[in-house]
Amino acid sequence: MLFRRAVLAGLSALALLPLAANATDLPDLGGKTVVVVTENAYPPLQFVDPKSGQQIGWEYDAMNEIAKRLNFTVEYQNTSWDAMIQAVSDNQFQIGMTGITIKEDRKEKVDFSEPYMRSEQFMLVRGDESRFTDGKSFAEFEDGLVGAQPGTTPFYTAVYEILDGNEQNPRIKLFETFGATVQALKTGDVDVVLTDGTAGKGYVDASNGGLKLVGGPLGSEDFGFIFPKGSELVAPVNAAIAAMKADGTIETLNKKWFLDYKMGE
Repeated sequence: MLFRRAVLAGLSALALLPLAANATDLPDLGGKTVVVVTENAYPPLQFVDPKSGQQIGWEYDAMNEIAKRLNFTVEYQNTSWDAMIQAVSDNQFQIGMTGITIKEDRKEKVDFSEPYMRSEQFMLVRGDESRFTDGKSFAEFEDGLVGAQPGTTPFYTAVYEILDGNEQNPRIKLFETFGATVQALKTGDVDVVLTDGTAGKGYVDASNGGLKLVGGPLGSEDFGFIFPKGSELVAPVNAAIAAMKADGTIETLNKKWFLDYKMGE
């Protein structure tokens, strides 16, 4: 219960934009097609439903609502995380969404929307883990391995907040997708995965006790959609995000995906 309150507190704290008066004030994009790319590997933000095979999640619901309010048609495509930012920068796609942390170095390649969510990093471990309970004790547990995708916030948090600042530290095992890091955790190939609280909660809820979160938050991060530099879509999308915060739509999505929805049910 405490963790749920912490998640909601982090999400509700993100009332950072000037509030749009109502949806009628929003730009009309005339039904144009906008290509949006995602990875489908970061539940509950975006993933493939194991039962239906459909692409679902918080970001799909949010983007579909933005498209409705701005009058554009979404064409979804998929790519890997390590290719996404460069691909959007190269104008292969018009918007990217996959829980992308807003960072200054990334702003050199792409434009970001205003933040639509704030999240915190937590340690995801197996349900029977007792050898460490937080970042400090994990660092002291010299045999402990952490799984991460290179170039992601969890990777840099592991390197600089938990371990010794060496990006080549052999205690970090690299994987192509976030889902692969969780699978490696389940099979015992690594001992911890760092994740924001939203995704972590989804995996814990689906694990039937096989996974748990330990320790306190390891720092906060703001998520935004990405666009090619100079994109004319940034301002309309920002206006739609502001309107969705003002009328409670963002809060409704948070409740749907972070409290009511159970992965795999």
